[in-house]
Amino acid sequence: MSYTVVIPARYASTRLPGKPLADIAGKPMIAHVYERACESNAGRVIIATDDPRIEAACRAFGAEVVMTSAGHASGTDRLEEVARLMDFGPDERVVNVQGDEPLIPPELIDQVAANLEIHSDAAIATLCEQISDAASVFNPNVVKVVFDHRGMAHYFSRAPIPWARDAWQAADTRKQLPEGARYYRHIGIYGYRVSLLRNFVTWAPAPTEVTESLEQLRALYNGARIHVEEACRVPPSGVDTRQDLERLRQTMTAQQKEAPKP
Repeated sequence: MSYTVVIPARYASTRLPGKPLADIAGKPMIAHVYERACESNAGRVIIATDDPRIEAACRAFGAEVVMTSAGHASGTDRLEEVARLMDFGPDERVVNVQGDEPLIPPELIDQVAANLEIHSDAAIATLCEQISDAASVFNPNVVKVVFDHRGMAHYFSRAPIPWARDAWQAADTRKQLPEGARYYRHIGIYGYRVSLLRNFVTWAPAPTEVTESLEQLRALYNGARIHVEEACRVPPSGVDTRQDLERLRQTMTAQQKEAPKP
C-alpha cells in the first residue's frame, strides 16, 4: 500500500526566519529534505507551505507544492488541510517529515509508514531511541515515551518516566540510570491515518497536552492509539538555531568534497 510524505515548511520560524530557504551546500535546506523523502518508498512527496517564496523555490527544483493557510497552529493542522485539499481517503497514510531535517534517513520514513500498515489498530506511528545517560532522562527538552509489549504508547512526557522509585529516593542517586531499566527518547517523525487527521483538528487541546506542551498527548487523551518502535537508524539532529545551520553546512560541504566524482 502506497503512502504520501508531506513536508510542512514555514518561513516565519521564531529562532531562524526563512529557515527552509537557507543555503546548504548550494541548495536550499528544503531541497535536501525533499530529496531524502524522494529516496523513501513514498508514492508521492508534497511540500506544504504558506509562503510564496518557499513555493517558488520548491517549484524551481520540481517539487509538488500545496499552498496552505497561514493560520495553522501546528504542522498537524497543515497536514490535515493538505489531505483535505488532495481529497485523500480516510485509510490513506501520510508521513509528516519536518522541513528542517535535511539528513533524515529515508529508512525512518518507510519505517513509520510500514508500522501503520502492520498495526491496523494504530492511528499514528512514531519512533524512539534508547537513552543511555541519566542527564537526558532528567532533561525536560528530551521527550520520553513509555509503551507496552506491542509498542503502543502509554504516555509521552518531559518528566523522567518511568520513575525509578527505589533507585532515585535521594537526589544524589539520580546521576545514573538504574541497572536493568530502559528509557526511551521520542523521535519526532509521525505517520498518520487520514481519518485521525480529520478528527484531530476537531479536538480541543487536551489538559495533558497543555501542561506538557506535547501535541501527541491530544491523540492519546481522545483514545487514539500511537505505535512506537525503536528507530532502525538514529537520525542526525535537525536545524533549530543558527549554530545548527552552520554546523550542518560544514558537514555537508565536507561530504560533497569527499564524494567520488561521477
